[in-house]
Amino acid sequence: MQQLIFSFIYPLVEDLYSLFGRPSIDPVVLINMTFIQYTFGIRSMRQTIKEIETNMAYLWFLRFGFHTEVPHFSTFGKNYVRRFADTDLFEQIFYRVLKEVADRGLLSSEHVFIDSTHVKASANKRKFQKKVVRKESRA
Repeated sequence: MQQLIFSFIYPLVEDLYSLFGRPSIDPVVLINMTFIQYTFGIRSMRQTIKEIETNMAYLWFLRFGFHTEVPHFSTFGKNYVRRFADTDLFEQIFYRVLKEVADRGLLSSEHVFIDSTHVKASANKRKFQKKVVRKESRA
């Protein structure tokens, strides 16, 4: 079922992978590792990998067997820097998942939650960067 749900990722990353060279780690696995990390509040990919190695539910979610070698923690970092850094891949995935949730009637605008995480401000007027963010809804 996981492959069906996240199979939309393959066309999104198609141009980021080569047909030649060593076989790469499945991009859906890389994204799902990040999904596990953020969903369960794990602070680093190194710790995420340790959790994946010992948690049967995570192994099942990634479609790994008991003897499947879990990728090294640096693998995601290398892929992020080399493949995903200058793309809007994660935004595309987020909006696609959000759309799927809304299409299934699981999203309600009745309650709104705002993340109040403290973020260090960067008020230096000479170092700011403007970033355009897609606007998906008016609510």
